[in-house]
Amino acid sequence: MLASLSSNAILAKARAMYGRRLTKQNYADLLACQTVNEVAYYLKSHTSYAKVLAGINENDIHRGQLEVMLKQKMFEDYSSLCHYELSIGERFSGYLIAKSDIELILHSLVFLQAGTSQGNLFLMPMFLNKHTRIDLPALGRIATYEDLLNALSRTPYRKLLEPFRPTAGVPLDYTGIENVLYTNLYQNVFEIIRKTTVGETSKQLRELFNTYVDLKNYVSILRMKTYYKTEPDSIRKYLLPFGTIQGRTLEEMIAAQDEEELTKLMKKTAVGKHCLKIEHEFIDQVPVRINYLTSRHDVHFSIHPTVVMMSYLFIAQTELSDIVNIIEGIRYKLAPSEITKLLTIVNFQ
Repeated sequence: MLASLSSNAILAKARAMYGRRLTKQNYADLLACQTVNEVAYYLKSHTSYAKVLAGINENDIHRGQLEVMLKQKMFEDYSSLCHYELSIGERFSGYLIAKSDIELILHSLVFLQAGTSQGNLFLMPMFLNKHTRIDLPALGRIATYEDLLNALSRTPYRKLLEPFRPTAGVPLDYTGIENVLYTNLYQNVFEIIRKTTVGETSKQLRELFNTYVDLKNYVSILRMKTYYKTEPDSIRKYLLPFGTIQGRTLEEMIAAQDEEELTKLMKKTAVGKHCLKIEHEFIDQVPVRINYLTSRHDVHFSIHPTVVMMSYLFIAQTELSDIVNIIEGIRYKLAPSEITKLLTIVNFQ
């Protein structure tokens, strides 16, 4: 009886949160903004981001600070859902924290490669201090790779990144670092699914993550072949070792001579038959857009609380990404029509 009440509560709560998402009109208004300050004011005054933005001076906010505050809403929403589904919700909250950790580490590496660190201070979401084991103040001040490792001393990430210590005259293997971090993330996710879910819940979650990984691997192969002329052995090293596309099919894709042959092979897979039909401007939009459309369907129709929780989280992440793309587009003075091409949700409303 209690489990049933909890399930009903989380389904209702997640769908209510979903109902407060940005509307088509909200996106049109945001695209009409001329500055980051106008975006901040609009979000504070007209959307569900009002609470986390209350008290800010929108005339004096850095875009990095704004992004952190918007991400805080996503964490607060998910924490609220976890109150209804403690047994599984808290375990999956680890996914959200780990994904944020990885994004912070990769952001820090970009600043490190550029030879700057102060800008990184704006990206440190200090509200995460009680969740993450990363030393956030130290991460915001890194000037060397060793500084980065020290900021990660209390985390499993240090051990993962130690083999990538830079060598004089050799570029930092950013792609390798990104791959090892996300491999660790998805390994933990699939382990949580295996240990804590059964039946249709397990099936839907595995499909959600496997489809995303399959598409990410396809995009990675395509990019490495097209832009970097990467050899098959190196391509294999940079793929996520998960998903449904494995064995002979994956090897044929890695060995494909060009984009046409690769795409033809992908279209023969169960994932490719369905997913490559999705409208997109750039190929790397396909995994995100499919993930969003699947999550939107599951929020409406799934009866499994954990699936709805994760689907809402993915939608919230997509919305945040769209807002950040709008902010970046405005910053670089792109026309609204050009910014729209970079967005996901507004193109499927």
